[in-house]
Amino acid sequence: MKKVLIICDLFPPAFGPRMGYLCKYLRNYGWEPVVLTEMVEENTFTFLASQCEAEYINYYTAKSPFTRKLQWISILLLDLCFGYKDIRMYKEARKLVKNNKIDLVLCSSFRTFPLPAALKVATKYKLPLVVDLRDIIEQYTGDEFIAHSLPSLLGLNRLFISVFKRKSLRDRNRVLKKADYVTTISPWHVDILKQYNTNIELIYNGFDPELFYPEQKKTEKFIITYTGRLLSTAMRDPGLLFEALSILSARNILTPDKCRVYWYVDETSRKIITEEAEKYQILPFMDFKGYVPASEIPSILNSSSVLLLLTNRAANSGPKGVMTTKFFESLAVEKPVLCVRSDESYLAEAINDTNAGLAATNVNEVCDFLKSYYQEWKEKGYTSSSIKKSKLVRFSRKEQAKQFIQIFEKVEING
Repeated sequence: MKKVLIICDLFPPAFGPRMGYLCKYLRNYGWEPVVLTEMVEENTFTFLASQCEAEYINYYTAKSPFTRKLQWISILLLDLCFGYKDIRMYKEARKLVKNNKIDLVLCSSFRTFPLPAALKVATKYKLPLVVDLRDIIEQYTGDEFIAHSLPSLLGLNRLFISVFKRKSLRDRNRVLKKADYVTTISPWHVDILKQYNTNIELIYNGFDPELFYPEQKKTEKFIITYTGRLLSTAMRDPGLLFEALSILSARNILTPDKCRVYWYVDETSRKIITEEAEKYQILPFMDFKGYVPASEIPSILNSSSVLLLLTNRAANSGPKGVMTTKFFESLAVEKPVLCVRSDESYLAEAINDTNAGLAATNVNEVCDFLKSYYQEWKEKGYTSSSIKKSKLVRFSRKEQAKQFIQIFEKVEING
């Protein structure tokens, strides 16, 4: 069995579904994964953590909130000046290569780290390098690509972000130009990245067919569900939903005793949602559930009446290339999808192409959509969407593993 060294910034049990599901299915096609990643104290994807051999580097060892923040800032500065995190990643990767007969290196990142380390390993040991970019800096409306908010360092934080952004893009593009192949998650991402490497292929995010499938569960209430994060309303704007709820509430069509909006979000997202909901006086409709393990998500989706996607118009300063995993998992359970506001781009196109639901551009559309499915729920106790099943195959994690394998084999031959 051939071996691929996967160097990535996130991996289960933390939020790393793309590489986690890939490792689940690689052995089906004759490849064994060996993973090197950063330690992140999260347990969202615990059920995927034991799929393969994995080494975790713990960069942040401080215990108290203050010292952890200080350590995070220190490492950020060391990384900016010296590439500290990649240096450590490279050292650990060399040990894994020496202890395993590695045939190829795959590096998955949402920004830049750990691309430089992966390139250095691939170059030293003359191994093919495939780069997988899940998200890129250019897609964000502002500085949401920074994982934590920066303190105001004598007014220099904006300058720091600017320098950090330029360095990250420079380092990323240098690696892209030298990679044997590049994969990414949306047609928009392909268009942006192909200027650095023409050997590029689209592999969407997706759903695990063993976990996500339709089950019609009757519920006592009409439930609108959102799972994920809100980085900012510029990136993900719930305004059209909130306006529609306000209108339908005033008309006594939807009421808090029959209609609930479930938010499976973190505390930062909760504050944003609460503030926005108060503007429309629809806070009584909201239920905040907090994050749950990913293994519970299929049941949550199947117990919902409408599945909510949040984004914004992709034009001008809006978010770009949003093709979230939540969309594909919603497709798999065949529940109606409400996307507010429509990106008027590739996500809206995919929603229409699969007959998944509505990518809304105005409040009247949202009102009509909710009224229609509320009526269906009242009649049947559940809702469903007539998904075009022929469109689902390319979004299966199992099929996407096959796409990766085809690329591995291609670069091995060419190498």
